[in-house]
Amino acid sequence: MRAIVAAAVGLVAAFALVLTITAVGAPPGETSPEPLLTTVPEHP
Repeated sequence: MRAIVAAAVGLVAAFALVLTITAVGAPPGETSPEPLLTTVPEHP
């Protein structure tokens, strides 16, 4: 019985999280104008 209650609570929490994210809206998909500068480590 505890497992069913835990599953129900988890499902409600996940649903509430999805609704909250939907209400707030997705973050803007902006990218940086500068490229990422990465270096490759030297091989011995």
